[in-house]
Amino acid sequence: MNSMMASQIAQVMDGSLSGEDILVTAAPSLKSSEVEQGGIFLAIQGEKVDGHDFVEDAFSHGALLAITTHAVAHRHVLVEDVTAALTLLARFARSELKDLTVIGITGSQGKTTTKDLLRHMLSQHGETIAPSGNYNNELGVPLTLLACSSTTKYAVIEMGARHSGDIAHLASIAQPDIAVVLRVGMAHVGEFGSIEAIAETKSELISSLSSSGIAILGQYDPYTKAMKGLHDGRTIAFGTDHSDDVRATEIEMREGRPHFDLVTPAGRAAVGLRIVGEHQISNALACAAVGTALGFSIDSIATALSTALIESKWRMEIHEFSGVLLINDSYNASPDAVEAALRTLILFAQERGGRAWAFLGKMAELGESSASAHQQVGTLAYQMGIDHLVCVDAPEYQPAQNVDGQTNLHLCDRSGARAIAEQIEPGDVILVKASRSERFELLAEEIEEVVKANNVAVEVGGEEE
Repeated sequence: MNSMMASQIAQVMDGSLSGEDILVTAAPSLKSSEVEQGGIFLAIQGEKVDGHDFVEDAFSHGALLAITTHAVAHRHVLVEDVTAALTLLARFARSELKDLTVIGITGSQGKTTTKDLLRHMLSQHGETIAPSGNYNNELGVPLTLLACSSTTKYAVIEMGARHSGDIAHLASIAQPDIAVVLRVGMAHVGEFGSIEAIAETKSELISSLSSSGIAILGQYDPYTKAMKGLHDGRTIAFGTDHSDDVRATEIEMREGRPHFDLVTPAGRAAVGLRIVGEHQISNALACAAVGTALGFSIDSIATALSTALIESKWRMEIHEFSGVLLINDSYNASPDAVEAALRTLILFAQERGGRAWAFLGKMAELGESSASAHQQVGTLAYQMGIDHLVCVDAPEYQPAQNVDGQTNLHLCDRSGARAIAEQIEPGDVILVKASRSERFELLAEEIEEVVKANNVAVEVGGEEE
């Protein structure tokens, strides 16, 4: 953020400054150990941890100012609510950054991957701020904006929602110039009650645009398509249909990675993604649509897409060891996302000639549709020809009784999953996927340990023979 006097920060936050006035030169932080020299520490009162207990530590790491709800020993601004005060500061900062272009992203699937692709593309055209973590809520969005300064050209803001009105609130802070809705799916349907309610909430981002803003809409579901009617300014549609403004054609999969021709109003260019999964095409097209909106050349867009790597953890991460390929996609799970991951698993298994192992955990926040959604995914796994469906603490995946297929079904707990992993052989491909709460990144590590140990045992046994 641009430097501000502590007294000015207090005025913007509608708080009172205690201590000597001083120039604050760095952005706020939620963690005392990560405060930048000359920055601000936010003393958030959480369910388990009280940030006020870490004010001393924050100042030892270089903080010059704390935002608090009660008096502390160090220089601070006293406010009624730290989160509300942070929002006021972010709104002020956004209003001061006249030359900043803000790109807001929402959708039921693909937000973080699209954010990472955009960071890579935009950074080649100017200083770009995009959060490394999952900063998509009432704290993360203001913190991302406050990381921008007068030298920042682009800010990529990921927006998530748990309730109706959440995205409208985040958009009111970020004031996006470009709004991207990827798609509307079943993720968090338990929170919202229906997919229609999810769509209405996602559409709040489009409704927030001024007439000079640009709406970028995926053409993969009827709800996102219909959002065009909410904006009277420029709209760019992306998808695979000939009528879409930005589209992919001549699609091929090579070693699990999509290759296609990118078509925009500016022409056609070849793209070879370095990230795995056919479902990544839509995320790449969303990024290309943003580049198109900003007037980038199609060649520069295609080059950026072909050189980008995903920085965020546990999203279609590829690990190869002991002749086995493991796809760690353990960050989150919804029916659409699991289906996309299963299709990638099958593709890799076919290319390598090995067996496909799907270690699946529960999909959270599906509400009343949870049982049927899990069963539908399990049924799909049979229909797709997954060799081994390993349901870890998730018997709900057991498919309908009349489904045909040669899939081997394993119902087990975490320890049982380790035992099942002992059957994995060189050439096999493994998918590990579940909702964040299941911590399947740990299971991925355990499976890798088991396979490596078995490989060593086989090698030793061979030598003895």
